Amino acid sequence: MTITSMLVSVAELSNILSILAVFFCFCAMILFITRNMMVLRVHGDEIVFPTTIHHMQARIPQMNMMKVHIPFTFKLLETTNSSYADMKCSVSSQVKYCIYAYWGVSIQELHVCLWKSWSILREAFCTGDFLKGSYKQFGVEIKKNPHADEMISLSLPAQQMDLGPPPRLYYPLVIFLVRNDKENDIHPDETVALINVVHIKDSVCTLPTSILAQYLKQANGQLSCLKQLYLATGNPTGYEDNNQIPLAVAEPVHGSPGKTLVCPTNGDTAGMWNTSGEQLCVVCQYFPLSRALLPCRHTCICASCFDKLDRCPMCRGPIKSYFCIRGEEYMPIEPNTKGQPVRHSSLYYNWLDALNERLIDFLGFQR
Repeated sequence: MTITSMLVSVAELSNILSILAVFFCFCAMILFITRNMMVLRVHGDEIVFPTTIHHMQARIPQMNMMKVHIPFTFKLLETTNSSYADMKCSVSSQVKYCIYAYWGVSIQELHVCLWKSWSILREAFCTGDFLKGSYKQFGVEIKKNPHADEMISLSLPAQQMDLGPPPRLYYPLVIFLVRNDKENDIHPDETVALINVVHIKDSVCTLPTSILAQYLKQANGQLSCLKQLYLATGNPTGYEDNNQIPLAVAEPVHGSPGKTLVCPTNGDTAGMWNTSGEQLCVVCQYFPLSRALLPCRHTCICASCFDKLDRCPMCRGPIKSYFCIRGEEYMPIEPNTKGQPVRHSSLYYNWLDALNERLIDFLGFQR
């Protein structure tokens, strides 16, 4: 009789254990599903379906950034009608400077000269020996005081140059804007020259007239390639309009010290940082945009959304690095847990989360 009652007790206990095991597995399944679901909102309705966890790649590095002021601006005007006979451009400067224009410049010799120190370049400009023998025809040399936007017209008397078939060994036109200050008044990090390489449409190379490249030369000798940042605006295609972009990034040319320069192209960028209008993050539409993504140079997201992305929301290109173009004081301050009591709900959630991770590993699911 005793053995019979014992067997009955063991059977009842096994039933209880089975129920507990089923209950535990059910809770684990619910936790696994809720931990690995994606919610889409379509016209106000939520649709949920399971998916695998998407783990971000290694933390995206932040580039070192230094803000450098460019005293010059240079833009091409009426590019559709531009030719060797009539090339119009708009120039402004906040310092005394000189304009040097050269037609048919050797590409190789130009880049060799740009690597030279500023003292050597300055002496060459003063003596007229700069690029001597490396261009087909000298254009103009104009000394100017600081001024606002002013139109300058350039023309080649021959109206055409034979630059050979593509790929060419000569740039059609190179325009230098060079500071004319006293050498002792220039800080080593200041911009001393803006070099503008211009392509001109002709019968052989029918690409539209445009600025092929812009280079910055600093007094310390550093050479950087100036590239526009694409800001997200209210107009979906507005960020493609380079004439409306108040900021640019100067990427060091290969061989230069590795640092990133953020360069305002006008004197006032304060209006860029207001949260009214269109300068908001394209993802959350709440915080102001503050981070420039590299290598695509789209400046379209805030610090909060950046940590959730590994691809640019504008072009879908991978994010290799980034730098901040403004302070991020708009981010809410996270509560300081030092000296504050730890909530039991947080401990409970962390315990369940760790248990869920172990269960995923045990079942062999991919994270």
